[in-house]
Amino acid sequence: MLKLVQKFLQINRYSEIKNEFKDLFLSHPNYPSLFAITDSLDLLSVENAAVRVSKEQIVDLPSNFLAYFKEELILVEKAKNFVSIHTIKKGRLKMSYEKFLLDWNGVIVAIEPNNVIARENLKVEFSWLKYTLPLLLLVGLSFFYNTYNLFSVVFLATSILGLIVSVFIVQEKFGFKNGIISRFCNLSSNSSCNSVINNKIGNNKWINFSDLPLIFFGSSLIAILIKPLESSIFIGFLSLLAIPVIVSSIWIQKFEIQKWCVMCLVVSGLIFMQSAVWFASDLFTLSFSFDEIFPFVFSVVLLIPIWSVLKTIIKNILGNESSLKEMKKFKRNYSLLNFLSKKVPYTNGFDDLRGLHFGNRNAGVKLAIIISPSCEHCHKAFQEAFDLVLKFPDKIFLNVLFNINPENAENPYKSVVERLLTINRVTPGKTVEAISDWHIKNIGLKKWLKKWHVDNVSMMINQEIQKQYEWCSKNNFNYTPVKIVNEKVFPNEYELSELKYFLNDFVEEVEILEKKIA
Repeated sequence: MLKLVQKFLQINRYSEIKNEFKDLFLSHPNYPSLFAITDSLDLLSVENAAVRVSKEQIVDLPSNFLAYFKEELILVEKAKNFVSIHTIKKGRLKMSYEKFLLDWNGVIVAIEPNNVIARENLKVEFSWLKYTLPLLLLVGLSFFYNTYNLFSVVFLATSILGLIVSVFIVQEKFGFKNGIISRFCNLSSNSSCNSVINNKIGNNKWINFSDLPLIFFGSSLIAILIKPLESSIFIGFLSLLAIPVIVSSIWIQKFEIQKWCVMCLVVSGLIFMQSAVWFASDLFTLSFSFDEIFPFVFSVVLLIPIWSVLKTIIKNILGNESSLKEMKKFKRNYSLLNFLSKKVPYTNGFDDLRGLHFGNRNAGVKLAIIISPSCEHCHKAFQEAFDLVLKFPDKIFLNVLFNINPENAENPYKSVVERLLTINRVTPGKTVEAISDWHIKNIGLKKWLKKWHVDNVSMMINQEIQKQYEWCSKNNFNYTPVKIVNEKVFPNEYELSELKYFLNDFVEEVEILEKKIA
């Protein structure tokens, strides 16, 4: 399901957020439901709609959309005379409109295409470039310092190709999916690279079949770059010795796993080709000099510990990512957040407090933060709250209040609150810049007071500061920042930025409450 939605995003030019969607979707408490998809899209600010339409309306639907077909989520791409559907089980299929309409239940998920020019192709080209350039440079240096003939060029080419395929095999082993390779690996119902590579047959604690091609072709490439002709002779001999391993691998795929690994067969073919070229050449020999053996042995001794360390690091990273996803899934449970959120003890007068307002006043999520200009943690609280409003302007209304004793004349930061409230009342268009200079840019007290000078602070402003201070005192809010969402104190166990995960839950709760009152 994840791959389908990611492909859907890619088609609509949202490739840059595919990984973000993956994190949100997999950690969603309702994974893998349709709601988990739409909610994750909402969090990424992707305009989407999940609706049921009549089958006659298919001509008016977008050129691509997600749909339920035979009770399975699929990706649909419309053409003139047929529809192309992408399924999890059978891959891509073409069928007539009549056949599609027969088993489609009318439910779709559509998104607004990204109008920003996609840079995906440029990124892919750059990604390949940063890996191929060092390799081309090493090959160029080897050609400059060494002499190559057709025999050594063949071994160089097969080793490079073998190393590339070996990297793809290792990626499949660790679960890093590649769209092109996935299609290549699932050419038929009898082929599945994943089933073979992740099978326990032939693997042990120290080494498995997925490691062997990487070590062999990696060592071969390094050895050939050092001593092209001499190393190729010894590698040809090793390829011949590897034929029993190849036969064993084919036997396991054919009779025990009963699935073919296309990439494994490519590796087997390359090794067989190397052995055949060596056996048929004039350089065929069973006695080898030190110059022929040493480069390969040196490469193996160099590569095995490096790969062992890298493999351990990758496994640890993947393990940590898996644990983090489980933790996110646990934290994103709205019932848990609701349990940890405590009602504000004294709410009378709260709606009368005149703070700094941002966002949609009619939004379902009313967020209030009580901060102090002298509080370091308040900088982060304001930035997170303001970022939420910028990202979800229609869903969140932000009210910024202050907890500062107006009678404390020795507090130099009192002037910051006085001037912010004055600016908000007199020139509200400058409020965002003024508070951003203090809490986001942190330009410093002296510089800020100089930039944001006001002629005088009215009695009304001082009274407002007093009201906010007294309201905080009644609720024993003798600390800052205090974060309040819909009259409940947002728990300290959560970062304010994590509020985005629960926006739909809060809105739904408000709607249910309004219906009960009505």
